[in-house]
Amino acid sequence: MMTIRRHLLGTLFAAACLLSAGAGAQTTDVAGVKFDNTIQLGGGPLVLNGAGVRYKAIFKVYAAALYLPSKTTSPETVMSMPGAKRIQLVMLRSVDGNEFGKLLSAGIEKNASRDEFIQSLNGIVRMGEAAARYKQLAVGDTLIFDWVPNVGFTLYVKGRQEVGPYKDPAFYNAMTKIWLGRSPADLLLKEGLLGQREINPPANNGSN
Repeated sequence: MMTIRRHLLGTLFAAACLLSAGAGAQTTDVAGVKFDNTIQLGGGPLVLNGAGVRYKAIFKVYAAALYLPSKTTSPETVMSMPGAKRIQLVMLRSVDGNEFGKLLSAGIEKNASRDEFIQSLNGIVRMGEAAARYKQLAVGDTLIFDWVPNVGFTLYVKGRQEVGPYKDPAFYNAMTKIWLGRSPADLLLKEGLLGQREINPPANNGSN
């Protein structure tokens, strides 16, 4: 009887360990930020395509994750892929909200053609105004950039809807190019979001 009991206890302990390991595998750690490997958006599942850290000189500014209906290493495929999409940022350093909004606008301008930039001006202004409403983005604050078909682009800051829905896929793509365009905010972060390199790159190689 004692042997059976010990066997059952051992089996239960092993099962608990497996469940614990499985639970840990549901997230990906990026500089201490845990991103879910799968999320629900627009009525369907999205997978974590890639993630990384935005550096400014030697300082970590934010962790970022890209969610898509299916994985790809191509920025062009990200832009053209149908379905819902999400870019999520989690601050790793306190930043002035107004300054952060200006950086986002500058990132769009660097990666857009003149016509694309003009077409996106309304959305750029609205996004900059939203960021400026926050005097300070503190460590742990989140920004979520969602695209949902038939709904549009929505920006959430610290869980609060600040912009949108804005039904212009051209603007969402212009905004996505901040991180995935020809002149990205951080080259290693771009590669991380596209799943082209390891999570938590050792050093910055960006130009901005």
